[in-house]
Amino acid sequence: MGNAEPQRRSHSGAGGPGAAGADGLRERGFARYGAEQLGIVPDGSDAGDLARIREGFATLPPDPYAPGTNRFRRYSHAVYLPWKDELSWIPGTPDPVHGTVTNFSQGEDDPEHPRKLRVLPDIPEALRGNALLMRLLRWDIAQVLSLKDLTRRPLWAGVHLIRLGVDGPGQEAVSSPDCLHQDGGSAATFTFAHLISRTNVTGGQNVIATPGSAGLRPEDPWADIHTGFTLTDPLDGYAVHDHRVSHYVGPVRAGSDPGPGERSILIVGLAPYVPQL
Repeated sequence: MGNAEPQRRSHSGAGGPGAAGADGLRERGFARYGAEQLGIVPDGSDAGDLARIREGFATLPPDPYAPGTNRFRRYSHAVYLPWKDELSWIPGTPDPVHGTVTNFSQGEDDPEHPRKLRVLPDIPEALRGNALLMRLLRWDIAQVLSLKDLTRRPLWAGVHLIRLGVDGPGQEAVSSPDCLHQDGGSAATFTFAHLISRTNVTGGQNVIATPGSAGLRPEDPWADIHTGFTLTDPLDGYAVHDHRVSHYVGPVRAGSDPGPGERSILIVGLAPYVPQL
């Protein structure tokens, strides 16, 4: 057995934007989609709200737990009550530097910060009220509710704004964790990603693999890869059913044009609220 060749599967053509929404999540545990599936027109009636979201990404503070990685982020919690169709942001904790902050932890599933409770700067109040941002959150929630009977439980949302930014040649920006991973949580945990902007960078490939590949790099011969793709257009995105797959995004590097480059993405984690009493 020890001399067996590693079994590595790769289906790079699978999971294109047409394989979208709840069907892909139900059948394979992952799906891709774009602005068309979301019913959003990035360069039309939604352009103003998208521009304001981009402005929010441009001023993200550095990740306090990853100095030197050129990663910038904010994070907040929201809760959805299905019986009221009500989506509300949860207030953060006052902080002298950032105004308010919110606790963030991926438990034991994050190999870089196992069991570590992190405190991250909140999403500003003005951005929380952005109509397009709220539409994206509600679209994600609708996909989960179509798959799981959660109509009698609050749905918990962790909302992440993450920008990988580089100033020029030779720099790279790294996501976290920098390996195939799962986000942790129950069998009803889902993660959605929406590309906000991508300018003057290379890299940033997304990879979806089996749960057993978590902790490996995509190039590892033991990694069992489902698909790889790169988000390029505004509001390109994907979703994963966390316990059924692992996922990864590669570093970004400066492109060929002069000046800085960036990849900005909205990440939404959804799971049923778990009572603590």
